[in-house]
Amino acid sequence: MNIKAQIPNLFTMLNLFCGCVALVMVAEIQFEFAFYFVCLGIFFDFFDGFFARKFNVAGPLGVQLDSLADMVTSGVVPGYAMYQLLFNVQLLSAKSYSENSIDIIPFIGFFITLGACYRLAKFNIDTRQSDSFIGLPTPANALFVMSIALIIKGIPLTELSSVLFDRRVLIPLTFLSAYIMNAEIPLFSLKIKDFSFAKYKLQIFFLALSVLMLLFLQILAVPLIIIMYVLLSILDNQLKITAK
Repeated sequence: MNIKAQIPNLFTMLNLFCGCVALVMVAEIQFEFAFYFVCLGIFFDFFDGFFARKFNVAGPLGVQLDSLADMVTSGVVPGYAMYQLLFNVQLLSAKSYSENSIDIIPFIGFFITLGACYRLAKFNIDTRQSDSFIGLPTPANALFVMSIALIIKGIPLTELSSVLFDRRVLIPLTFLSAYIMNAEIPLFSLKIKDFSFAKYKLQIFFLALSVLMLLFLQILAVPLIIIMYVLLSILDNQLKITAK
């Protein structure tokens, strides 16, 4: 057995394990731990590709395992988290609630899972996304959704939280999340292969600003960074079109 060939697969399995743990945490409304395990899973997801390239052992098995693991960590987990938000907002806002009633609205949250599944399948056969992305990657989308869940759970029940913790906000956010993963929007690559400021000034600006936002805003910075990434990519695309 080629041990080097199995190292990337080990990291992929660790990603999947973290996704499974995150699912349990979401079921128990422990969004903080769920967020941390999603982050850890994404960390392992990065290194499975890193070691596959480093050891030159990338292959079709690794590609399939990676997508299956991402489907759990970055697909099922955020979809289930949105389900829990949509379900629990009903419990808090309803004046009367029957345990025998069936509310189908929370299941809309799993549209995030459906969007992630389509995105992952499309990514595997899309040759345009070798060095950059078209549509928001599923790990970034998972971080966005999980950070929103964590922020909402952490805000005291005030007028601000009642605005955020509302189905009229969460349902459009769900559909936007599913759409943005599959939108034909080129996003700039965060891979910096050399230290040329002129070549990577946008990436350097984005990473530096992201670090500052994390230092000052902490968890609140996560969804803002994801939004900034998409908006900067759109602006960069428009500037390139104008320059032509």
